[in-house]
Amino acid sequence: MTASWPDEVDRVLEGDLTAGVAYVTPAGGSVVTAVAPIGLRDREGGTVGFTTSLGLSRKLERIAREPRVALAYHARKHGFYEGPGYVLVQGDAAITLEPDERYLQEELGPRADRYLGARKSGFFWDRWLREYYRDRVPVEVKVRRMVLWPDVDCRGESAVYGEPLPAEPPPSQPPPKGGIAARVNCERAVRAIGRLSYVLLAYRGADGYPVVVPVEVTGGAAEGLMVSAAPGLLPQGGRRAGLLAHDYQEQLKGIAARQHTGWLSVDERGAVYAPHTEQGFRAPANKTLLLLANGLLAKRGLRKAERDGTLERLRAASRADG
Repeated sequence: MTASWPDEVDRVLEGDLTAGVAYVTPAGGSVVTAVAPIGLRDREGGTVGFTTSLGLSRKLERIAREPRVALAYHARKHGFYEGPGYVLVQGDAAITLEPDERYLQEELGPRADRYLGARKSGFFWDRWLREYYRDRVPVEVKVRRMVLWPDVDCRGESAVYGEPLPAEPPPSQPPPKGGIAARVNCERAVRAIGRLSYVLLAYRGADGYPVVVPVEVTGGAAEGLMVSAAPGLLPQGGRRAGLLAHDYQEQLKGIAARQHTGWLSVDERGAVYAPHTEQGFRAPANKTLLLLANGLLAKRGLRKAERDGTLERLRAASRADG
């Protein structure tokens, strides 16, 4: 089934500067991270997309292994559309590991310039940003379904385009061998998350596709973070889940993010998220410093992917899919 969507959804897909992408982990959980979709979508073909750096190969390897992904269009700030609406896209991802140079220059380049600002060029910048700009990996998502809520908090009645949602909520998962208790300092995590504007939580849905929903962290204790969401968004029981808190400035400068994996417990008393891992970063607000950092990270990531065999595994997977 090819999903089609109305103009009110398309305006969100066209306008948002960032989106949350979630993918499934080998243990059956879900990780959510922020990407720049730069308006990539094809209504006739029923696809949406985003790009990432080949240096960020771990994310690509996870998606290549399990292509069921979700994209959450949840933030209007600094974008090109100021209207309401939260859009959840679920579908199957296809990675183009070695895209056509003409596509990169004529399609992705102008799009990136519009959303992220004009690229720097010249002898130094062309060499420094080679991996960041040229080793871009387009990820195309064949849309299985889109869910539109009328507001970004998902508190109104939703509309579904494409395949209907599963009739039943996902069942509880068996707890991890290490137990479900929090493994990081929850009070510190609450403080860090509280400084950021957007918080997303992702878990694997009943049909295997990630579900990404907006949540609010209302407090913390030794057992975990107290979270709340609109009614019906968080299924009862226990399950692995990922959490992303992030913020950004215009053209995605000054990005700040906190990312967790952990265990979500939901019952009639409320929801508790016990984080098991944490990582975070804050990017420079200055464009020049940001590009210097991006270039360095892309170079390091690519070299690491070559050393540990990740790049060859991705190439093998790409040849098998082709």
